[in-house]
Amino acid sequence: MTPLRKLTELGQSVWYDYIRRDLYQGPALKRLIEEDDLRGMTSNPTIFAKAIMETDLYDESIQRLAANGTNPNEIFEALVVEDVRGAADVFRPVFDSTGGDDGFVSIEVRPQFARDTDASIAEARRLWKACDRPNVMVKIPATAEGIPAIQQCLAEGININITLLFSIPRYREVMEAYLAAMEQRLAQRQPVDRIRSVASFFVSRVDTKLNQELDAIAEDAGRPDRERQTARTLRGKGAIANARIAFETFESVVKAERFTQLSGKGARIQRPLWASTSTKDPAYPDLYYVEALIAPHSVNTMPPATLAAYLDHGQPEIRIHDHLRNAHAVFERLAELRIDAQRISLELEEEAACKFVGSYNEVVRAVGQKQASFDRVDARRQAP
Repeated sequence: MTPLRKLTELGQSVWYDYIRRDLYQGPALKRLIEEDDLRGMTSNPTIFAKAIMETDLYDESIQRLAANGTNPNEIFEALVVEDVRGAADVFRPVFDSTGGDDGFVSIEVRPQFARDTDASIAEARRLWKACDRPNVMVKIPATAEGIPAIQQCLAEGININITLLFSIPRYREVMEAYLAAMEQRLAQRQPVDRIRSVASFFVSRVDTKLNQELDAIAEDAGRPDRERQTARTLRGKGAIANARIAFETFESVVKAERFTQLSGKGARIQRPLWASTSTKDPAYPDLYYVEALIAPHSVNTMPPATLAAYLDHGQPEIRIHDHLRNAHAVFERLAELRIDAQRISLELEEEAACKFVGSYNEVVRAVGQKQASFDRVDARRQAP
């Protein structure tokens, strides 16, 4: 049994944090599904930017769409929708065999709409309709403006992957939006049993941000030795502690009477999803964030290198509850160092949203450049 199959047995689904045309059109994706029990796929503007800009896999489609007078924004969206639909079709047997709990492929609303509730709702509706697959999830960021959009779309029956989650208070808002949406549907005599949602917690980026502040304190000769030593010991502890507390919060919600009543009427659990689980600091093992967060009723999205590493030397075992008391102590000690965890989470949210906007703009420019190059070639061919 492969390590990924063992994770499935433990209750954690593995989704691939990667998409590219040759992956789902060839045998590679089917092999991961059949041999290793891969159960889903996520995408974002950065992933698509690499796929489109760094290969010629999309050139034929760009040329075809450009010939119809389509602009670069529309071409990019058409490419994304085509990929998501194609990958969703490959995952459809997983969706069917799991009763609609897995087999999902995610597509993201335009990142420029992260602070626009109405635009996010309209975009999610449009993408949901364009993809036209029951095993698609539309990704909406968990910004303050995104929360009402998330609730509205769920109430309309759209599967939603809530992304850019960094803090426990915002996670509580996300879970409240899900519960309220299910209650709204039931009040309108609409079914809830076919709606699925995940709440995506970004993990490693928390440590990347916290470690910068901890390193500054540790190197500050003006700070007391005790504080400098505390900063050193806390390095690399914040992200896992944050995720473990998030899972504790999740368990308290699904065990409460409110969700129990919804569950009795068909509502499914909104699973926590661990995103950004690749190790970015060479001081930590390559599976540092994966092994620590193995949990039932959860999802882990792994990029290619992390997935390959887990298949090679993963050690599946439920560890989410390990050192939970210490997880709370991490944040108490951060507060003693005057590091504001809520400020950190808001900065991370803004930085991540800006990064995706940058990736989106970059890939649209690249599509436009390819389109222009094809136009020049066509002009030369038609010249007398």
